[in-house]
Amino acid sequence: MKRETKETRISELVDILKSNETFYLFDYNKMTVAQSIDLRRLLRKNSSALKVVKNRLALRALESEFPGELKSSFRGPTAFAFTAADPIVLAKALKDFAGRNKVLVMKGGLVQGRYFPAERFDEITKLASRDALLAKVAYLMAYPLQKLLRTWQAPLSQTGILLSQFKDKKQ
Repeated sequence: MKRETKETRISELVDILKSNETFYLFDYNKMTVAQSIDLRRLLRKNSSALKVVKNRLALRALESEFPGELKSSFRGPTAFAFTAADPIVLAKALKDFAGRNKVLVMKGGLVQGRYFPAERFDEITKLASRDALLAKVAYLMAYPLQKLLRTWQAPLSQTGILLSQFKDKKQ
């Protein structure tokens, strides 16, 4: 590979690493071309992407701001899936694909700027997505207000029922 090509690829990797706080590294050694195409399609649907990298170029692209443990993950065939969107959705998509095809071996990753080893990947997939967590927070904020409104409405509805019963009794 020519020097200019290497420098171009390194600058592309630097741009990708700086613009995406989340990426997962995995070994794709036993993946067929058809499986690779399926994985890329799946990731595209989830606003993510897949990049196969040369380890030497990736190590040159990693700057001192990235954890040292991450650098040790670049051994053997390495690819990384990255996203600027929800990291949990990407992790679940990778786990589903790995479960169906049994070809991906996780090496580690960076989730919102924090290093996660391969052993903790299952923990990430068990988390709720960002949208689900926001929905829970909204529900927890609205629930006390709903209770308060019901409490305020109770005397009015009870008065209405009482007047209705009084009217029926008079007739």
